Amino acid sequence: MDSRRTSRRPAVDGGGEGAEVGRRVRELREARGVSLSALSRRAGVGKATLSGLENGTRNPTLETLYAVTAELGVPLAAVLAAPGTDAATIRGTAVEATLLQVFDEGDVTFELYRMRVPPGPPQTSPAHQRGVAEHVTVFSGLLRAGPVGAPALAGTGQHITWISDVPHVYGAVGDDEVHASLLIRYPGRSRRP
Repeated sequence: MDSRRTSRRPAVDGGGEGAEVGRRVRELREARGVSLSALSRRAGVGKATLSGLENGTRNPTLETLYAVTAELGVPLAAVLAAPGTDAATIRGTAVEATLLQVFDEGDVTFELYRMRVPPGPPQTSPAHQRGVAEHVTVFSGLLRAGPVGAPALAGTGQHITWISDVPHVYGAVGDDEVHASLLIRYPGRSRRP
């Protein structure tokens, strides 16, 4: 399995879900009056990649989705399918997470994920928008997670919290798969356009 995990791994399955993600990105971008070129430049994503994402011809990586949603000022769930569906499962290089619930409380949005991290190379995730925080509770295994320069360790029954507006890592330590919950807190605008 480790040999198949690369930084180019698609975040969502191709076909219908990829096209739906692209449609949601376009709606959010247009609702904010941002051109494709401007979003591409600010998110650090190639214009052809972003255009392909919006048109449903490219299946984005998790890193691309986080970069785009951060620049649009919305949580990742704003471009995903409804919580609890197979289509709401996203994959990074070392993490598979299923969106379970989205909670909107005034100007704050919370996303709750069930997370699985198999043994192997760690995943580096890009910075989220300012003020975003992540809270991970480990149910089994040993997880190293947090800011790239100062990740923490958490074992079964332990918790890690960090402000994730900086690049951060996730990785299983040892030979056991990690099972955990991930709660992401986004301050600011609501999740839909």
